Amino acid sequence: MARTHRPASRKPSGWNKPKVEAVVESGSSSPRDLKQRVKTARGRKISSTNWLKRQLNDPYVGLAKKEGYRCRSAFKLLEIDDKHRFLKPGGAVVDLGAAPGGWSQIAAIRTKAAEGRGRVVAIDLHEVEAIAGVTLFKKDFFDKDAPQVLVEALGGVNADVVLSDMAAHATGHKQTDHIKIIDLAETALDFAMDILKPGGTFMCKVLRGGSEHDLLATLKKNFKTIKHIKPNSSRANSAELFVLATGFKGKS
Repeated sequence: MARTHRPASRKPSGWNKPKVEAVVESGSSSPRDLKQRVKTARGRKISSTNWLKRQLNDPYVGLAKKEGYRCRSAFKLLEIDDKHRFLKPGGAVVDLGAAPGGWSQIAAIRTKAAEGRGRVVAIDLHEVEAIAGVTLFKKDFFDKDAPQVLVEALGGVNADVVLSDMAAHATGHKQTDHIKIIDLAETALDFAMDILKPGGTFMCKVLRGGSEHDLLATLKKNFKTIKHIKPNSSRANSAELFVLATGFKGKS
């Protein structure tokens, strides 16, 4: 498949949060104290402590564990698909940047891939534990042969949906992080337009930042409908948005 590849230094990333040990204060059962407070342990960075605090007090983290989902982001895809209905029984889905597997789980359930009706193919740099009905690849999406590996795994059919939750490691500089994630989104879109069926759907993660004009221009040219979505399950203080493009017009 002829494609232009971006520098290999820009890599998709999976779930890469620090592993930290929780130290939770117990005490009053007053409503004001219902949130769990995390003590700052020696040697732990403030950013790690803040992340742990968010995890402990995030209802979607607990709900994901209860429902058996790999991560809270599963609810983002559930919420978006509940409204827009693009994951259908028998569908073929490609999940880019799949780790730890929450989106692949939802795609497999909704396409009924575990029952042999649908097909879900997923790729990430990081190891993803086996998911019923999902073909998983621990591989860099920027590898030269990665697109062909995914195409072959689809078994000769074009995809109904391409999902990208790829994100580069954050630098803390908003504009730099925005440019990096847009680069990943554009690469995912290039791939999607090669393998989607006419009428297919593409969804990717972006950050608010104002430099996605080229991405949006390409989407508007090749898809019938473009929407920016901020699901309720996305943290309020997060700059992430999801761009949903439906009604692929086919290769020009």
